[in-house]
Parts: sequence; C-alpha cells; structure tokens
Amino acid sequence: MFDIVPESAIVEGRATDAYFLRTEEALEHAGRNPEVVAEVTADQFATGEFEVFAGVKDAANLLAGYDVDVDALPEGTLFDGGPVMRIEGPYLEFCRLETSLLGFLSHASGIATAALEARRAAPDSSILSFGARHVHPSIATVVERNALLAGLDGFSHVAAGDQLDRTASGTMPHALMICFGPGNQEDAWRAFDEAVDEKTPRIALCDTYDDEADEAIRAAEMGFDSVRLDTTGSRRGDFRHIIRETRWELDAEGHEDVEIFVSGGITPETIRELRDVADGFGVGSYISNADPVDFALDIVEIGGEPAAKKGKLSGTKSVYRTPDGGHHVALADEPGPTDGESLLEPLVRDGEVVAEFDLDAAIDRAAADARRVGFRAAE
Repeated sequence: MFDIVPESAIVEGRATDAYFLRTEEALEHAGRNPEVVAEVTADQFATGEFEVFAGVKDAANLLAGYDVDVDALPEGTLFDGGPVMRIEGPYLEFCRLETSLLGFLSHASGIATAALEARRAAPDSSILSFGARHVHPSIATVVERNALLAGLDGFSHVAAGDQLDRTASGTMPHALMICFGPGNQEDAWRAFDEAVDEKTPRIALCDTYDDEADEAIRAAEMGFDSVRLDTTGSRRGDFRHIIRETRWELDAEGHEDVEIFVSGGITPETIRELRDVADGFGVGSYISNADPVDFALDIVEIGGEPAAKKGKLSGTKSVYRTPDGGHHVALADEPGPTDGESLLEPLVRDGEVVAEFDLDAAIDRAAADARRVGFRAAE
C-alpha cells in the first residue's frame, strides 16, 4: 500500500545499491573473498566539530547472523574524525549490507546531533520533538528515539511512543480551536479539559484568533497552567516582544505561575534568543530534517596488510577520548595517548550481537560526553 522497503529486504541485503550485487558476482566469478578490515568514517582527521553517533542498535541487528566481528562507538558517544565502526571478516559476508548500514548510521546520527544542538541551547528548558510530520511515517521512531537520545524531554508521535514504550506529548492543534470558531476559544479549551486524561498537561493554544496575551489570560482564568504560542511566521513581527508582552500581562493579572511554551520554526539559534522569556520549546523540522552525517565505509586492510583508496587512511585504527575532552585517532597497533580512553567497543562477535542497548544509558552518555567535549555549550 505504501512506498516502503519491507524489513525482509533490508535483512536479506536487497536494500542495497546495485553495484554491490555486481561486485558479488565479479568476486564469486573470480573465486575471491578476501579477509578485510573495513571502517565507517565521516572525517579522517579531527576537525573540531563533534557529532553524535547513533543508529547503532539497528546497525547491529543488520549485521547479526553474518560471519563478522564488529567494534563500534557506544550509542550516544560524540566523535570527531576516525572510525566510528570497524568490521572484520570475509568481504562477501557484508558487501551488500553497506547501503543499509550507512543509512541506519547516517540518518540517526544527523538527527541526534541536531537534537543535541537544541538541547545544549537551553539546558534547563523543556524541549520537545515536534517534527514527525516532516518525515515519512515509517521512520518516525528513528526521529523520536534519537531526539530522546540527545536529551529532549519528549516527543509527539503516538506510534513511536508505542515502539519506545514512552508516552507521546502534545495537547491541542489549531484545528481544535477552529472547529469551535472565533470567539469560542473557551468552549474549545473546556472541551479539551473535560475530555482528555487528567495526566495530560493542561497547555492551552493561545494564538488562533485574538491577541496572544488576551487569549493567554483567558486560558489562565480557566485554570490552565501553561499556554503555547505557535504564531504563524508571517504574523509574528517581533516574536520575542510578543512572548514578553504575554508574560507581562499574565503576571499583571496574577498568573505568574502560568508557563509559556513556544513552537513553530524553532532552531537552536531561536532557543538561545528566547530561553530567558519562554519556559519550553517544541522543535520540529530542525531535528527531523537534519542533514545525515556523511559516513562512508572503506576497506583499510586486506589479507592483513594496510590498504585504502587514495584520500583515505590505510590501516586498522583506534579512536580515543583524551583527558582534556579531545578526540584522538591512531593506528590500532600503536600506543594511544597517555590516559586516553579507547572508544571502540565490541558490538558483534562471530555474527552474534554482544552489546546491550539501553536508551537511558545512551541519553546519559550523550549528555556527559557533550559536557566533556564542550559541545555547543550554551552562551
């Protein structure tokens, strides 16, 4: 019914670029299936720009059952150059898996990195992922899982919540308000309050028909403890001023405890601009439509000897976190930096997944690593 590659095609290696199947045919015809070491990298050397490694669970499940050993950075680790994953085994074991493998890692890592940028822009604010509507529904869980991994406080997609065993967030859209018509905002808010589960936060949408400050006061007088401003960009003017005015009028009417959440085109830059006047943010396309990390998979050793195409670094490598929070790349058979922490860990051995995937642990790892390396620290 939908244009979705079935899961079976991914597992069987049919979700691949055609030239990998041609490569299999050529190697099998020539009777060649060399033992290789291949590495997944974005940059060969450190550039000073850290990114978040994600998608590891899906990558491990893809490689499970194949005669390979795999090492990788733990999910949520920040990296800057060098390998994030190393695969060792007969090349034909994983040749056709490259396309899906890189897709799993590239997309998830891009989303997690963008989400961490938002998180670090306002460490103490509530930030939710609202971007599932901007992507194909088949990958909504990828978006929401990696938003959580980066430390966001929640997300909006219900089916993703079912898969992740988390409750989706969100209250009301403009459609609800419009169904009651202009001048009837109280009726819409009342219907919401009376109908939805009491555990759902009482956040009133306050920008549909009238002035934001006016609607916010009316919602506060009905007992709502928070308001959301999602003013259309073409009508915003100075959004910061609108928020400040709404805060002022709420306070003047004795509603100092009513919080203000904002959404619509929110980016890390706007979060930094508004974090002193808004209590929370809904971030959409900046996270869901983040550019994938440009990973590549390259053979770096063949038959025990260093090998690589020009422009790539030959030889099996290791990566380390240095005591000062730096990222160090070195040949695996050379000593690492003094007091450096080796980052690559066993992921698959003889085709069996040996790592554990705990989302909460990955969240803690990403937060700790971001502090350690100084990732986009709030200014």
